[in-house]
Amino acid sequence: MAVARFRRTRVVRQRAADDADPQVVLACAGDVMVVETLAALSLLRRLAPTLRLRVVNVIDLFTLTSPELHPHGASDDRFNDLFTAERPVVFAYHGYPRTVHELVYRHSRPERFHVRGYIEEGTTTTPFDMLVLNRASRYHLALEALGRAEQLGYAASEDARAFCEDALLRHARYIRAEGRDMPEITDWTWQ
Repeated sequence: MAVARFRRTRVVRQRAADDADPQVVLACAGDVMVVETLAALSLLRRLAPTLRLRVVNVIDLFTLTSPELHPHGASDDRFNDLFTAERPVVFAYHGYPRTVHELVYRHSRPERFHVRGYIEEGTTTTPFDMLVLNRASRYHLALEALGRAEQLGYAASEDARAFCEDALLRHARYIRAEGRDMPEITDWTWQ
């Protein structure tokens, strides 16, 4: 993987031709959300290998806004270089989704940003279950990416969707029986 730096925004790109024209951009901000986004990317690479993806890891949220509003803000050209001008962006954020929407609103087509984050769901539970309850887990991100790609004509396999939905069901059963997250979650590492 190559890493390109942009101010305080890092772009993680696969060294592949598909990065030039992704069907969906996966973006993230926050350490837990980076892990979930990379886990979703790993799932999608395995379950939907023809889906063209790009990952953008945002280190400084102010790069999402325009330069008129903040000195770290990205110009429209640079913003579109990172997120494309038209493709859907599935954004995993460690805070309230509205924050990201408020930062990108001055850029072209901000409605294509689909932010998953804290929606005040959950209680005392496992760390991964908090992500599941807020619909920001790797499985939710993968399902969102598949759904957005399908709207553009990508034919996602039912197996990919079924795998993610089944994983969410297995997760629910496992934490109720064991009181902790599944090993496939706690032992996951980037390959």
